[in-house]
This record gives sequence, C-alpha cells and structure tokens, in this order.
Amino acid sequence: MERENWTSRLGFILAASGSAIGLGNIWRFPFVTGTNGGAIFILIYLAAITLLGYPILVSEMSLGRTTAKNPIGAFKKIAPNTGWPLVGALGVLSGFVILSYYSVVAGWGMSYIFKSLTFTANNNFPQLFEQHIGSLVQPIFWHGVFMLLTVVVIGAGIVNGIQKLVKYLMPILFIIIILLIFRSLTLNGAARGLSFYLKPDFSEITLQTFADAISQAFFTLSLGMGAMITYGSYLNKKESITESAVYVIIFDTLVALLAGFAIFPAVFSFGFDPASGPGLTFITLPAVFTKMPFGNFFSLIFFVLLTIAALTSSISMLEVVVAFLVDEYSWSRKKASYLVGLLIFLVGIPPLLGYSKLATINFLGMNLLDSYDWITNTIFLPAGGILTAIFVGHIWGSKQAAIEANQNSRLKIGLIYEILLKYIVPLAVLAIMLISIWKTLS
Repeated sequence: MERENWTSRLGFILAASGSAIGLGNIWRFPFVTGTNGGAIFILIYLAAITLLGYPILVSEMSLGRTTAKNPIGAFKKIAPNTGWPLVGALGVLSGFVILSYYSVVAGWGMSYIFKSLTFTANNNFPQLFEQHIGSLVQPIFWHGVFMLLTVVVIGAGIVNGIQKLVKYLMPILFIIIILLIFRSLTLNGAARGLSFYLKPDFSEITLQTFADAISQAFFTLSLGMGAMITYGSYLNKKESITESAVYVIIFDTLVALLAGFAIFPAVFSFGFDPASGPGLTFITLPAVFTKMPFGNFFSLIFFVLLTIAALTSSISMLEVVVAFLVDEYSWSRKKASYLVGLLIFLVGIPPLLGYSKLATINFLGMNLLDSYDWITNTIFLPAGGILTAIFVGHIWGSKQAAIEANQNSRLKIGLIYEILLKYIVPLAVLAIMLISIWKTLS
C-alpha cells in the first residue's frame, strides 16, 4: 500500500500546528497560567517550549520522516530486535488514553455551543456545569458526537481528511479568537487583566511553576505521544523540518497567548478569580459573557473556537493509533479508524462517569478524569519525551538527526541542538517529572 504524503509544506505546517493547537491552548493554558501567577508563568513556559520543546519536536519529526513509519515502526526500523519500540508503544498508548478523556472535555465544549444560546445573568453557572457533568445521557452523547467527527476525518485519509479540514479550520480559529480579543479589550477594567497577564511577579515562582510549564509545553505540542513522529512520517524530503518546527511552535504559542488576551481582561473586568482552575472555561467565562452586550453571541463563538481547536488535536491523536494498525497489520484506514474510535469512546466512559455514577472512585485523591490526566501528563508524556531524546541523541545519533532535519533548510541546527537533546532535555524533564510525582505522593 502506497503511503500518503502531505501535498505541500503549508499542509503539513497547518496539520502539525492543528495537532499542537487544541484544548491545551484554549482550555488548559489559561487556567494553568491563572493558577501560576500570570506573566511569570508565561516567561517560564516560553523558555520551556524553546529549550525543551523545540529539540524534541525536531527530533520526532526527523524520526518520522527518515523511517516513514508510525511511532512503533520508527523505533523498530532504527533499532530492530531491541526494547526501543516500546517507547513508540508508550506514545501510541499515551495518544489513546489522552484522547479518551480529551473527547469528554471536548464534548462539554460542544454542548456549551448550544447552552450558550440560553445563558442569562440569572444562571447559576457552577450549578449548571455540575448538573451537566453529573448527568448520564448528555456527556455520553456529546462525547460520542465528538469522537464520531474525529473518526470521520481520519477515515477520509491524510490529504482528503486531515489536510483538507485544517486548511479551513485554522484560519477560522484565528478569526474567532481575534474577534474575542477585540471585545475583551474594550471592556471597562480590562487593564487589570492585562497587568496580571503581562507584568511578571517573581515572588510567584515555585517548583510547581516549572513543573506546570514543562507539562504544558509537552501537552500543547503533542510531544511524547507519537503524533509528531506520525505526522513527520508523511513529510517528503523536499520540506524543511527545522523551519516547519519553528512555524508550529510560533502558531501554537501565538494561539495560547491570544487566548489569554481574550480571557484575562474579561475575567478581571467583572471581578472574577483568574485562579479558578479548570472551571475557568465552563463556569467563569460563561458568567463573564452574560455581563457583556451580545454576550450570548460571544459565548457561542468562544465554544465554537474551543471545539475547532479540540478537533484539530484529536485527529492527530487518533491518527497515531490508526497509522500503527495500517502500517504494521495492513488494516484499511476506515476499519482502523472506526474500530479504534469506538474503543477510545468506551475507554472514555469511566472518566466521564467520574462525576456521577463513579464519583466515589478516586486515585491519589483525584477523580477518574483527573487521574487519566495526571498519569498521562506527569508520567507518560515526560517519559516518552525523555526516552525519545535519549534514543535520538545517543542511539540513532544527534548528528544523524541533525542531518535529516537540516535537509533543504535555511535554518541549520548543530552543536546547541545536540547538547540540549543529549543532556539538558532528559535531565531537566526527568527532574521535574520526579518532583511532580513526589509532590503528588507526599
């Protein structure tokens, strides 16, 4: 079976950026920023995404293109008859587990598109959200709808599915977010939100700030889950990996920062708490929107934005598992997409029920959805990133990876990339990973 390729560099950049841009930017980044002191977190996050994220991103893309394989096949091709393909298997597992609960949260966002039409200032938004996630039928229905959309796109293929979709969705995403920013910045009291967002307070720095910044960098760039290895495997030799990776990071970071500009001025304008955690999106923001002129309209387009961003990421996570089955077992793309999609939907039921029927079950003091999130973001993704850095840096060879990445590129990487990849990235990520585990267990 002939392997598909992206038809252009722009197609690849939009698809890879779409993989990176998702709930991590619109849902996760604002509340993590809010709970970590605002501007100071952003500075540390930018350092993490540049010094740790970029080398791994380039490495994963290079590994994918040089092997033209899925994550497991890529490690197997370079290091046959060793245990290294297990690192690829960890990536496939990570994408599978993350998508199972990611789809649940995306389903909440989809349901709020329609709920937005009836929002009023009299709504009790904490109660409204608790009623939604605590019910049985609604969350399952929207989880299923979102997974079905994801499956349909992946089943259509790389060019006719992923590339065609992101070509339209990514520009729409930017238009919506700019519209929201314009409205947010014109509110009375918006300056207080801008100060929180742009003026660093160094007294807010803790070890948790660094841990959350690195975790956010991995989550938002889809690192450690095999997505960028898979997308890189469809990239032809004429395209520049080093330049494409820069564009992906720029687009991803830009959307996250723009989301902050849309959210924090509005939150401060109406006197809400920026450190309200995950509920910032589903409790605080709807309350903010109802206080604005044309609030229902802006609420509607915000949750459309959230859903678009979630979909461009979910398709990359499903593609990781589908590519493995197509490559290694010669499954048809449609068969792999629909069967894996159904299985992921079923695995997402327990965390979905963690707010209702399974609310009494917890792990390390967390409900099931938070447990899925903690395991993947604190253990799976960092471990995948560390082992990929070690593999590319020491087994395949950082020089060989640099040669692959530098093909047809005006932006050349060399010694600094090799030092970061071989020593700085594994040690820094391992240290933060162990600290995060210790803090949770202690």
